[in-house]
Amino acid sequence: MTAYFIQAFIYLLAAVIAVPLAKRLGLGSVLGYLIAGVVIGPVFGLVGQETNTIQHFAEFGVVMMLFLVGMELDPKSLWAMRVRLVGLGGLQVIITAAAGTLIAWWLGLVWQTALTVGLIFALSSTAIVLQTLNEKGLARTEGGRSAFSVLLFQDIAVIPMLALIPLLALPELMGAPGGEPDHGSFNLVAHLTGWTHALVVVGSIAAVILGGYYLGPLLFRYVVGAGLREVFTATALMVVIGIAALMSLVNLSPALGAFLAGVVLANSEFKHELEANIEPFKGLLLGLFFITVGAGINFDVLAAEWATVVSLGIAVIVVKAVVLLALAWLFKIKGSNFWLFALSLAQAGEFGFVLLTYSVQSSVIPADTAQILSLVVALSMFLTPLLFIAYDRLVLPHYLVAKEGRDADAIEEQAPVIIAGVGRFGQIICRLLRANNIPMVVLDLELEQIENSRRINIKSYFGDASRSDLLERAGIESTRLLVVAIDDRERAVQMIQHVKHYYPNVWVLARAFDRGHGYQLREAGADDVVSETYHSALELGGHALSAMGVHPMRAKQMTWSFVQNEEAHEDELFEAWKEIEGGISFSPRYGELFMKLEESLNSAMQQDWQEPKREDVPVWTAPVEDQR
Repeated sequence: MTAYFIQAFIYLLAAVIAVPLAKRLGLGSVLGYLIAGVVIGPVFGLVGQETNTIQHFAEFGVVMMLFLVGMELDPKSLWAMRVRLVGLGGLQVIITAAAGTLIAWWLGLVWQTALTVGLIFALSSTAIVLQTLNEKGLARTEGGRSAFSVLLFQDIAVIPMLALIPLLALPELMGAPGGEPDHGSFNLVAHLTGWTHALVVVGSIAAVILGGYYLGPLLFRYVVGAGLREVFTATALMVVIGIAALMSLVNLSPALGAFLAGVVLANSEFKHELEANIEPFKGLLLGLFFITVGAGINFDVLAAEWATVVSLGIAVIVVKAVVLLALAWLFKIKGSNFWLFALSLAQAGEFGFVLLTYSVQSSVIPADTAQILSLVVALSMFLTPLLFIAYDRLVLPHYLVAKEGRDADAIEEQAPVIIAGVGRFGQIICRLLRANNIPMVVLDLELEQIENSRRINIKSYFGDASRSDLLERAGIESTRLLVVAIDDRERAVQMIQHVKHYYPNVWVLARAFDRGHGYQLREAGADDVVSETYHSALELGGHALSAMGVHPMRAKQMTWSFVQNEEAHEDELFEAWKEIEGGISFSPRYGELFMKLEESLNSAMQQDWQEPKREDVPVWTAPVEDQR
């Protein structure tokens, strides 16, 4: 027992030291785990033969990850991504497998072994890629979504690969060490005929889907009724482990089964609770898996065959990258996403270790060749975080510079309204104006946002709205209204200062990030300033009061009182804020005003409720028409 405690302590200590250090250096957590494994394994020899056993256990982290990924989707989402799932993913697997087969055959391997090698290197690392994309916030980009489609197809493709490999067995490898299948393992389909095997496989998949849809909710409701959180956690683990075991019994990918179960439970009322319970186990096991990959590197074989391993590792990355770039061009993945898609998937994957072991057991790949190929798989995975670093430091800056250096579009017409910034904030303003047939000109530096606006027939142009020459071309001199909704705080302030200095008659509406920014915009000359979160928070606050038993009309009245109270003290707070901006590090008056504001607000909230009168409701009067 003491030995187990010591080994567990070593693995955890390595992770605790290496991963935060790697994150601070910008290397990512995955590379941190791999480095930790190399240090405690080949370098210092703190862990030994148990690494392979632990790796098989840690692979369950991939299963959990696919379960959670499935829960983020639903059948409608899968149908919506069918073109990229089957087209992009299918072409990637077929073309990469064919290229790998030809190279392996050219290097002297028999065609059966060469085909198996091609299939192994057609797969990429689901664990590393999804983990890194999520960490870097790239999962929802076009390149990230395309990479996910390919990874999902690859996980599905593991099933026919496992079925095909035994048919490629070489007679001369029969009886070789490691060449006999493990008859001691449980397998329900080992001795079945082809059609019976197929029926069992289809039945197992149907059991996962139907069981998850009909029995899953009943099971979780029963467990929730006990009121014990730890039992719910145990149930969640039981479901994932049970599905993985069922898939293994019928020679299917446990990860695929878990993914299907996740998709089935995606719309379940227990979705968020399941995610919260599974996530910690997934993260810990994935980290353990990456450590074992690093610890499992055989430095003796690497030292003897380093030239072969390094050459093949680089060849795998280059060949896969070329194939992926061609597919990205074919499917019109553009810009930085073009390179993100290719660089993120250019490695071999964790299922490569599984297929290598299975191929040796099935007498398809010699054991000594499998050792070298295992090092190649590990090396390509080890280099993957460096590819993401190259994307961050070489690719992204290039496209940012290219975007900034691009000439602004020629503005073909003018309108009474100019919208600066058409992101999540500006879009709503544009849609509201367009719905009322009010002409406008939209300016933004995000090409994707510009394209989206053009698709719904909003006149949109690429360009920096803070540039005076561009504003002049957009007709700022005759414009009645300028809406400033750009993401850059400094540029927004400078832009309003310029417009109000040279075109004082233009009414300026500005989006503020917070109270301080709102004061800056107001000082710059903005006629109307709205905090991006103010009204949504106010609305939600009203709902919170109603949820706690306050009458809805009373809650609405309280929110009105809140707004009136803020407006009543706005000028005083603004003047006090200017003292702070003028160099006074702390203004006692500002703190006193805030306390006064809170006391006034509290008094307003405690007033007796009366039925609102017409004069209590804000009344709007039309603005005077500009006679310029």
